[in-house]
Amino acid sequence: MEIEIKRNKAVFLVLAMLLAFTSCDSNRVYDQYTALENNTWSFENPIEFEFQVADTLSRNNLYINIRNNNDYAYSNLFLITHLNFPDGKKIVDTLEYEMADKQGRFLGTGLSEVKESKLFYKERSIFPMSGDYKVSIHQAMRKNGAVEGIESLEGITDVGFRIEKVE
Repeated sequence: MEIEIKRNKAVFLVLAMLLAFTSCDSNRVYDQYTALENNTWSFENPIEFEFQVADTLSRNNLYINIRNNNDYAYSNLFLITHLNFPDGKKIVDTLEYEMADKQGRFLGTGLSEVKESKLFYKERSIFPMSGDYKVSIHQAMRKNGAVEGIESLEGITDVGFRIEKVE
């Protein structure tokens, strides 16, 4: 009898945890990550995400998610993005994000060495047409005063792209 009660409690706990994790993310439209080999992001290799859009009425927030570890040696991050529309139109943006505070502490969340930063890409956007979209994200870091970009950016473990429906 006691074993059955413990088993029922364990099943209930697992179900409650699953429900909590799935219900907290009801605004998610798209959420994918790409892990970087050797925690290094090559200048020549953009990270690409392809997604389908059916809803052309709702507003969405678009995010670039970056996971970095202590090998990341900079307080900021420069990115170049290409958002490709189903009709061939393309929007190119150059973005800069703060990754650390003035004391050098990373701004992302996480209890371990790896910190995750959820960075706004586009706010309250409406996709103008349904179809297949693609976003390409390039790292565009340079050392101060240098013309050439950093070939291999160390300390980035994963790059993600997320779309959330705005309520």
